[in-house]
Amino acid sequence: MKKIFSGITASIALCFAVGSVFAADIVDTAAKDGSFKIFVAALKSAGFAEALKGTGPYTVFAPTDAAFAKLPAGTWDALSKDKVKLARVLSYHVIPGKVMVTEVKPGKVKTVQGSPLALTSDNGKVTVNNAKITQSDIVADNGVIHAIDTVVMPPD
Repeated sequence: MKKIFSGITASIALCFAVGSVFAADIVDTAAKDGSFKIFVAALKSAGFAEALKGTGPYTVFAPTDAAFAKLPAGTWDALSKDKVKLARVLSYHVIPGKVMVTEVKPGKVKTVQGSPLALTSDNGKVTVNNAKITQSDIVADNGVIHAIDTVVMPPD
């Protein structure tokens, strides 16, 4: 009986060890989700992916592919050709720290880009500027992702 119990304990420990080896950062978590293909490609193109692979923690309000599809005609093409502006837009979607959706406090919060985002919370419905959070609390090992339905643009 002791031998069986120690074998089970070893198996459980191995499962936890293997699970921690394969922990995913924000970029890998977003890529695995499948709803953020354009966002992940943009992060890599702008050279901002490495920052979000760092220690963090970060909270990322990540536009879904559908959010990018809502951009006015020509906006995405222009952004994708201007890496500096693209990095500025992407970093406007990131705040320092790990904020779960239930911890969102209404008000302004400074982004990694430097400009503030306006957060509102109304009976569990959270918005970021004019974007609605459509999926929340996608946990990564260095932060959390909240999917949003609109690409938010920093002030000029």
